[in-house]
Amino acid sequence: MKRAIWILLCSAYVATAQGPMRLTLDEAEAIALKNHPQVSAALLNAAAANQVTAEVRSNFYPTLFGSVTGAGALNNSRIAAGALSNSIIYDRLATGFTVGQTITDFGRTSSLVESSRLHAQAQQESATATRTDVLLQVNRAYLGASALSSRAGGGRTDGGRASAYRGSNYYAGHSKLRSGLDVSFANVNLGEAKLLLANAQNDVKSSFAELATALGFRDQRTFDLAEPSAPGTLPGNAVQLVADAMQARPELASYRDEHDAALRFARAERALSFPSISGIATSGVLPAHEDTLHNRYAAAGVNVNIPIFNGHLFSARRTEAELRAQAAEQNLRDLENRISRDVQVAWLNANTAYQRLGLTAQLLDQAKQALDLAQTRYDLGLSSIVELSQAQLNKASAEIASASAKYEYDLQRVVLNYQVGALK
Repeated sequence: MKRAIWILLCSAYVATAQGPMRLTLDEAEAIALKNHPQVSAALLNAAAANQVTAEVRSNFYPTLFGSVTGAGALNNSRIAAGALSNSIIYDRLATGFTVGQTITDFGRTSSLVESSRLHAQAQQESATATRTDVLLQVNRAYLGASALSSRAGGGRTDGGRASAYRGSNYYAGHSKLRSGLDVSFANVNLGEAKLLLANAQNDVKSSFAELATALGFRDQRTFDLAEPSAPGTLPGNAVQLVADAMQARPELASYRDEHDAALRFARAERALSFPSISGIATSGVLPAHEDTLHNRYAAAGVNVNIPIFNGHLFSARRTEAELRAQAAEQNLRDLENRISRDVQVAWLNANTAYQRLGLTAQLLDQAKQALDLAQTRYDLGLSSIVELSQAQLNKASAEIASASAKYEYDLQRVVLNYQVGALK
């Protein structure tokens, strides 16, 4: 698999030759934030939540509606069936306006407004969390594709094996200084390289497909990726990072807002047991009416609604709201614990990846020295192509390990930034 990755490098240019899109990491992030459907959906949900606040706040304002009523009735008739009403019905045509206003509900509406506002704020924080999730996807895909395309940009191919094949074939066919066995080994290695190259071409297309999806594109695209900038210095420990994450993570902010919203809603449900006072006024004119009626009408009243008994409905609603607020508090604690763990694990992974940078650099230097010695011995006829091929393989594996270590460190730093809440 490592050799497949190594041979993949020479195919990156082939895959990106047809109209590659020049792209930096900052540009990729900007495109994803503008184009990714998850970000758009999160922002729309946040905007919808803001409208809920406006809906609840409308209870503070008076209601006004107009009416046009026409009626015809039998002489000297009353409504006799249905409920308890026995109102007289008059022939009439009337128009007027009615206004109603809640005077007080002892804080229920204000608590509901604050609860909905906090819920909308939580939705906005959730939208921010979605943005960071998308940015993490983009960084993962970009770094993975960049690790392949940048190494391909160095011009490394399977030329070493091809050169060994040509050299051994020349010596065997002309100077007779190499056996046919060397030619056979070289031929097998070259054929293996071609086979791996075919697989690598598919892998590079897959990496670009993942990047295109992360950017919010549906169609297949190729990219010319700029080398991402090196991450900053790794902090010495994770203690301060955990504290930063507790302040910066949008998921935590969303959970805190949801908890506060649940507390406000529980307060609103407790207010159901209090009376509510409202007023209503109506006025209008009667262009056509019975002689016994005036040509105008007007009335006003105040209503006090006192809850007495409703089968324990209000007490059950209050208890439900309080229990949900307690559950939201426990969910918040659980998220804080998980974020603390994730930050520490991310720091440990980044620290390990940083140490691997030095180790793989040493391994690559040793592999280069070994290849130089093997090449010299092979040119002097002191060894077979098997030794040279193994040295080439060791060097290729060391280069892959070194490049993979850099990619892994860059990726772990991105993950650490995400866990801390610095990826925005």
